[in-house]
Amino acid sequence: MNKVVVTALAGTLALGSLAGCGGADKKQEAAAPGGKLKFSMLISTSGNKYAEKSPDINQDKWVKKLEEKTNSNIDLRMIPLKDFDAKMAVMFAGNDIPDVVQNVGGATSKGMSGSVEAGVFMPLDDLLKQYAPNLMKAVPKEAWDETTYQGKIYGIPNWLSNTSRRATFIRTDLLEKTGLPQPKTVEEFLNMLLAFKKLGIDNTYQLRENFKYADTFLGAYDVLPAQFEVQGDQIVPKFFDVENMTKALQVYKTMYDEGLVPKDFATISSTDYSKNIESGKAGSWSANAEGLINFRGKLKDVMPSAKVDVIPSPRGPENKGGHLLYSSIVNSYYINKNVSKDKAIQIVKFFDSMLSPEMEKFFSFGIEGENYTVENGSINYKRPTNQDGIDEEGFRSNLWFVHDVVYNKLRSEQTQDGRDMIKNFDTILSKEGLGSVRFVPALPSFAKYPDLAPQADDVGPKLIIDHMVKMIYGKEPISDWPKVIEEYKSKGGNEILKEANERYKKKDGVIIQQSRQ
Repeated sequence: MNKVVVTALAGTLALGSLAGCGGADKKQEAAAPGGKLKFSMLISTSGNKYAEKSPDINQDKWVKKLEEKTNSNIDLRMIPLKDFDAKMAVMFAGNDIPDVVQNVGGATSKGMSGSVEAGVFMPLDDLLKQYAPNLMKAVPKEAWDETTYQGKIYGIPNWLSNTSRRATFIRTDLLEKTGLPQPKTVEEFLNMLLAFKKLGIDNTYQLRENFKYADTFLGAYDVLPAQFEVQGDQIVPKFFDVENMTKALQVYKTMYDEGLVPKDFATISSTDYSKNIESGKAGSWSANAEGLINFRGKLKDVMPSAKVDVIPSPRGPENKGGHLLYSSIVNSYYINKNVSKDKAIQIVKFFDSMLSPEMEKFFSFGIEGENYTVENGSINYKRPTNQDGIDEEGFRSNLWFVHDVVYNKLRSEQTQDGRDMIKNFDTILSKEGLGSVRFVPALPSFAKYPDLAPQADDVGPKLIIDHMVKMIYGKEPISDWPKVIEEYKSKGGNEILKEANERYKKKDGVIIQQSRQ
């Protein structure tokens, strides 16, 4: 699909037929100074139910309030997250491209369908340097790198200042009952899990399908199967490390054999994973560190004595630990090349304004007198507890198009749980996490051999996951891991390796994230 769309776009560009694409005509100038900025914008719903239920998002109170605060008139178009990549491809193929397009990811990721390479969007370097001082100061270089193509910035990122987000959670009340110290190594962690089992805990470590949010011990041995690394002068998948991969698999098999993880872990869905944790059946698990507030609240409802904390992830024999380091960006924004310069300047200023203290307060708390009050200089904000209110708060946050999305600092500082969460990011997550070699855009061979490509940043290739599960269930010997590597190579892996190393040697679209120790 990507190749087809890129070809179609290149052809239309050659004919000059994109000049009148939906809403991006050069004749549609930005409003005069003091007037409203009028522009069209396409974004994802991010799975938000409030947005997806709206009969007319442009009449929504939060969109209207945003327009009021930014002196703008936005023709907002939304695509449900589940359909985003497919409908983006159709949009590009049909040349109905708004003034501003959001993408889930960077400039050359799947959703963009090769549009940046085809010249659909304008480079923003000069505009950003002159009209976006807040963005240029705040956005880290790594985030700009992911919205850059051939040395020019095309996208404005919504970024992560701390790419280590996934954490190891434990039930501290259970640890206290065991009398054991907080575990620091894999061996100490396993001893804790055995002690949890004696206390009657069903899932001492909550595993789930595909090892997604269940890769703590793969991290301890630095063999996260979706990641690549540099060995000598070569790029290889981390699962090529036979010694550490077999050690990690043996840890999971021991946990399975000892009844420390669910027997049906290979088919446990994300829904059941959450239910087990929130009902008190799990003793430890991996999750986004931002989830601390939610886990504490849900467990307190069913088990008032429960205590939940984030601890440093267990370290393996090479003193490595933690989970994957994420991409530096969550999503990014691109300006149609046919937008006039004056209008593009105002759009860049619109995004730059998102970093002002006033806008941070608005997106965090809403409208004074309606959503929060101020007493003696302190903000009193009560977060919604019903699902509709939570979804509405989430939608308001989603309209905060450009900012550091590690966590919402102002809201988090309102409660002790929130302050604890911030502390975890600053003192634990900032010191752990495993880097990888990232390919931007993705290697073409990934599409050719889908069973050999990472299924996500945190999920390894299907071929690899299938063998891992069989070995943990005892259907294949762990000692056969070298045979798995050879199978991977013979079924298309050699082509993947060839592409990866050619790109690495050319320094073409390769981002190397360093692990934290």
